[in-house]
Amino acid sequence: MLVKWMRCSVTDRVGFERGQRKWAGLLGEPGFRGQGGGWGRGGPDTVHMFGFWESRALYDSFMARSHDRLAASQAGTYRDVQVRLFEYRFDVKMGFEPRFADADLLRVAHYQVREDRGEHFALMQEKVWNPAMAGSPGMLRGVFAEAEKVREFLVLSMWDSGAERAKYRRERVERLALRAQTGADIAAITGDVIDLEPTWTV
Repeated sequence: MLVKWMRCSVTDRVGFERGQRKWAGLLGEPGFRGQGGGWGRGGPDTVHMFGFWESRALYDSFMARSHDRLAASQAGTYRDVQVRLFEYRFDVKMGFEPRFADADLLRVAHYQVREDRGEHFALMQEKVWNPAMAGSPGMLRGVFAEAEKVREFLVLSMWDSGAERAKYRRERVERLALRAQTGADIAAITGDVIDLEPTWTV
């Protein structure tokens, strides 16, 4: 499964939200599995969107045929767009499906991992971080994915409320990071907490 992460800064909220509804046209596209996103808390005008496709080949076919027509309605409403593609590696909690209806909040973490540390980082995600996140109240499901050819990883988790995510406390995260030797693996990390916009879900 291919995971697409799009981040941008919105300059025209009304126009952007109107255009976002046009992405309902994704329904029926071969290989399309789901899309959702919302407003990031890291900046007042930051939007994050996540799309899921069965394969890179089907996504590339969509990009060549239909993407520009759907995107045209949002032209001029945003700037500084960044698009990254990742290949699914494993679930963060069992039974991941790309659906957003029961989630209130998303958490995205983007990691750049040091050379020769990628497999150790993935193993620690599976053995240390995943059980901790899966056991957190309110954590619904998530996905761990890897970029092609570069040492970049994406962790996307879905939560039923911000209050529940807050229980995943800082002291616990620091203890887990020590156990997983995170400092030895990671060259850089960025992320955001995203308030899901239900009307954008496809």
